[in-house]
Amino acid sequence: LLTVPLLFPFYGHALVQRPRSSPADTATYASGGLKITVAYSRPYKKGRVIFGALVPYNEVWRTGANEPATFTTNKELSIGGKPLPVGTYTLWTTPHADQWQVIFNKRMYKWGINMEGRASRDAAEDALEITVPVEVLPDVTEQFTIRVVDHKVPTLELAWDKVQVSVPLE
Repeated sequence: LLTVPLLFPFYGHALVQRPRSSPADTATYASGGLKITVAYSRPYKKGRVIFGALVPYNEVWRTGANEPATFTTNKELSIGGKPLPVGTYTLWTTPHADQWQVIFNKRMYKWGINMEGRASRDAAEDALEITVPVEVLPDVTEQFTIRVVDHKVPTLELAWDKVQVSVPLE
């Protein structure tokens, strides 16, 4: 009985949430009845070498930090000529120096990596994969950023450091 009063003062401290070093954010798009939402975490560059180092080349990345990014669409899309049905997907990427694979996976995951530090994605659950070229940016994007912008068609853009990839969503 004596230990209960001693532990009680620490209980409230254990419930305090510390701010994440990679804060959560949401990118949204709405036009012509199409609604897209991308929920993700935004790590900072902090002077680090990002692609080919912190985020290795040729390995699947959870695309952000913490939990994998999620991509939700209320209408079927055509991505690289392949259909992506209405729904919510986890968004994964495999960065390479000159191109990336962008992967939409049907399964939701609690965390983006396993105990070995590798992406926890199950490839059997992939709904769609597309390869897109790397664009070299003139300036550094300090914080990982996802947005959906209107070009000729809605376009998913992922940018960090001096790298950007763009995925047309038709």
